[in-house]
Amino acid sequence: MPNLRVVHQTGDRLEIQVRDHRLVCDQPVADGGSDQGPTPTELFVASLTACVAHYAGRFLARHDLDPDGLRVDCDFTMSANRPPRVASIVLRLVTPHPLPDNRRRALLAVADHCTVHNSIRQHHLEGWSCSWTRAP
Repeated sequence: MPNLRVVHQTGDRLEIQVRDHRLVCDQPVADGGSDQGPTPTELFVASLTACVAHYAGRFLARHDLDPDGLRVDCDFTMSANRPPRVASIVLRLVTPHPLPDNRRRALLAVADHCTVHNSIRQHHLEGWSCSWTRAP
């Protein structure tokens, strides 16, 4: 099996299969879906947000700070121009306790270099391909 598989369910609903996990992806009712899950764009932004939260949590734990209560809030906007794309993402790290300036700067530096952000930074995706195969 490939690393990840997406299978059409019905309408705009898709099932994403990752290892032994299943996620549902859909469109809002207003856009013709049944709103059974986040949209692909929301999942894209969520993957960045979760990656930042993961790196931030590891940073806190590494510095003997309890990550329980850590939260990353996110807002994103879509471009008004074509092609359709995310224009901006604003993340806010909320820590359960205050951080001195030097730790806050270090935390933000670590978050800025999470794997997902590194992968999309300045459009430096090194490989992209899409091919077609007829189902058996």
